[in-house]
Amino acid sequence: MTIEPIGTERLDLLPLLVEHAEEMSVTLSDPALHTFIGGSPATLEALRARYTRLTEGSPDPGVAWLNWVIRLRAEACLTGTVQATISPSDAGRVAEVAWVVGTPWQGRGIAGEAARGLVAWLERQGVTTVVAHIHPDHAASAAVAASAGLSPTGERHDGEIRWRRSR
Repeated sequence: MTIEPIGTERLDLLPLLVEHAEEMSVTLSDPALHTFIGGSPATLEALRARYTRLTEGSPDPGVAWLNWVIRLRAEACLTGTVQATISPSDAGRVAEVAWVVGTPWQGRGIAGEAARGLVAWLERQGVTTVVAHIHPDHAASAAVAASAGLSPTGERHDGEIRWRRSR
């Protein structure tokens, strides 16, 4: 599967580049972003190394790592990321998705719009099932998943609720 830019009403989802690390290190610098995912903000050097690994792709030829930065056109800035890991399954291709939006841009519908754009694009690429794992106390992320057409399954993975959308 080949990654490509995705456009929505207000956003451009741009394929991740190592060069995005500098701006994204500022965008993702708030420790509050890690409340539900753990860890702490990455240094610029760590983010460059991570983006290098991600852009090189999965070492498993059957798995695709697809990563985008979210660009808010009106402000000409990067506000977060969306990602999908595509794997084969007996029922077709499955995408595990995730999103993060920097604190200054939260509450503006950016994550939901980006997630909806991502899910629509994945389905056009033949993905049959989209999955997200969301902390049970993360109401904002649950709202994003719901807006993208995912529903909670009642299944848990590492303490998070598995959400799913299947065609």
